[in-house]
Order: sequence, then structure tokens, then C-alpha cells
Amino acid sequence: MTKQEIVKQIARETGVEAATVSTVVEGFMEEVRAAQIRKENVYLRGFGTFAIKHRREKTARNIAKNTTIKIPAHDISAFKPSKGFVIK
Repeated sequence: MTKQEIVKQIARETGVEAATVSTVVEGFMEEVRAAQIRKENVYLRGFGTFAIKHRREKTARNIAKNTTIKIPAHDISAFKPSKGFVIK
């Protein structure tokens, strides 16, 4: 499902104009993105958590060139669904 399909579906179900729904969805996504940049977790009860996970520095191999490389420590964004987020 695309963002546009989500906007259309919410507009259809709520009766709110698609332009307004699109603004709200964009605002939500921007707030989640901004929180992740600030290294803050976002908790959405009943849906899930957007969390920052830290990855330590590690050594990896470049198989094509048969060399080893260092991958620096970095943070990644991860989504963990809530227990109520069950797909049946």
C-alpha cells in the first residue's frame, strides 16, 4: 500500500478532504523522522515503536576484492510492532 492509497482510504472512511488527510499524514511522517534524527524513540501504543538501534564497529569482508573493511559504528532506525499488531 502506498502513501497515496493510505490518504485516499482515510479520506474515504472519515469524510475529510484528501488534501487535509495528506497534510496530516505528511506531518506525522515528518515528526517521526525528526524524532529519529534527534535519536528519540517514538512509541505508538497499539501500533509499535520506531526505535534507534546502535550498531558497533565491525570488520567485514569484500568478497569481490578479497579484502577486509571496517564498518564504523552507526545508528539505525528500526520498527518493532506492538503485540496487538497481529496479522491474521
